[in-house]
Amino acid sequence: MTGINLKCSCGAVTGTANAEKPSSGSRIICCCSDCQAFAAYLGREKDILDEFGGTEIYQCTPSQIFIEQGHDNLQSMRLTKKGLLRWHTSCCNTPVGNTVKAGLPFVGLIHSFIDAYPTERDNILGPVKMAIQIQDAIGTPTYEHQAEKFPFGLTAGLVKNILVWKIQGKHKPNAFFSKDGRPIVKPIIAHKQA
Repeated sequence: MTGINLKCSCGAVTGTANAEKPSSGSRIICCCSDCQAFAAYLGREKDILDEFGGTEIYQCTPSQIFIEQGHDNLQSMRLTKKGLLRWHTSCCNTPVGNTVKAGLPFVGLIHSFIDAYPTERDNILGPVKMAIQIQDAIGTPTYEHQAEKFPFGLTAGLVKNILVWKIQGKHKPNAFFSKDGRPIVKPIIAHKQA
């Protein structure tokens, strides 16, 4: 099994993400206003967002992610009461990933937590498939493949993966949720600035 190292900016939180092959997950760039607001909440826009306001995300399963050190430094927040759970570190505000709920086998792992150069990410995790939500992008984006909103083909592929992952039980183990299905830390609700 191929692994890629995970590490926050200060090195207090470390782990690995297992990727048997590039098809174990998929990489996208999300330019949505929520991802931009999360970067602003952390005060790390320059480290997280690219020149068009995009965040590179590796979509995978909780069972692929192992936090080996600094687990107690994980924090969670939501931009709205029912929004995604957005995980980051308390030590240095490094974004970690996005989740929905314990039973859903999905984590959007954020590139800032992946301790690898982009070429290493390409080799292990596969290429970026598409930049999405470009209606919220900064300036005029020039990504090779891009779309407004979340295109049907990408959505259908993700739904298919989630269904297969659910059948395979890949929502466990889960570094972000306790055995009773609750987030390991209560999320802060930080309403998105208009």
